[in-house]
Amino acid sequence: MKRNTFVPCLLAVLTVVLPAKLQGAEASANPGYHFLKEIPVGGEGGWDYLAVNEAARRLYVTHDTKVVVVDLDTGKVVGEIADTPGVHGIAVAALSPEVQLGFTSNGREDKMSMVDLKTLKTTTKVATGKRPDAIIFVPQRAEVYAFNAGDHSASVFEADDGDPEGAIPLPGKPEFAVAEPKANRVYCNIEDKNLVASIDTATRKVVEQWPTAPGESPSGMAIDLEHHRLFIGCANKLMVMMDSTSGKVVATVPIGGRVDATAFDPATQLAFSSNGEGNVTIAHEDSPDKLTVVQTLTTEPGARTMALDPKTHNIYLACAKFEPAAGGAPQQRPQIVPGTFKILVYGMGKAESR
Repeated sequence: MKRNTFVPCLLAVLTVVLPAKLQGAEASANPGYHFLKEIPVGGEGGWDYLAVNEAARRLYVTHDTKVVVVDLDTGKVVGEIADTPGVHGIAVAALSPEVQLGFTSNGREDKMSMVDLKTLKTTTKVATGKRPDAIIFVPQRAEVYAFNAGDHSASVFEADDGDPEGAIPLPGKPEFAVAEPKANRVYCNIEDKNLVASIDTATRKVVEQWPTAPGESPSGMAIDLEHHRLFIGCANKLMVMMDSTSGKVVATVPIGGRVDATAFDPATQLAFSSNGEGNVTIAHEDSPDKLTVVQTLTTEPGARTMALDPKTHNIYLACAKFEPAAGGAPQQRPQIVPGTFKILVYGMGKAESR
């Protein structure tokens, strides 16, 4: 993912009515996502991925050289994982009720930290490829995949002890990835080639390369495991819905600009695209071959990384305030105002006052 790059722009807000019946959802005719509360974090530096640990009720937020830990039920910061230089992502591996592990991709030191999530202490660090970015846990094989932007590879590790299992060459620069354990597959966006790479987790080889066209520069990815559908946020303002068994693009919908993260809620069949221009596009999977935009949710400029809590259906976005551009000219990388880093929470429940 791109670390908090931002270009200010005008925002048009559109709200559309959601079909009354959602598969497994207790929702009204309108999904009604709206601002619930703000969680102050503070500090300095950029950020990237967020991850939810549903069972432990924790949100992990990457923040420059550390990972901030938030209690999902109270909305309070309860700790941090230190010494993660240039951290991009964190993967959560619940190997047993007693063994709860986290793995961070530390982009500035080309390493992965292995963390005891109960104590938030790093137990070991191991070398990855160059500039590790996305990182995921593959539960069926109890392995961790770190995707390296610098040398176009995926480093594979055993989750229980962090031992390296080798590297997988990729056809281009990797962005986000998801696992489909029953299919023995990991799918990864290849941003610079407009592809999805399908990796066989048994052989640790890329076995398919699927074009994302008409989507370009794929970034965020989420998966509907029941219907074998990938949701891919693309830089040309499209969300692509792809069949994960064949690689066929079965539907597309328009999204906002500067997408980074994508999420899917299996209970509501809603797919989310967080867009740095200051909104989240929410689409409904009407059927395995039909996707419909149902709401464009106003957020804040720069809020482009996101995580979803399947229990509450809330979404969490990271952002901060930025220094104004000198002379009013747009900046590609504006300076972050120190102490303004925060988490924005949106959902269908009762909002707190700002």
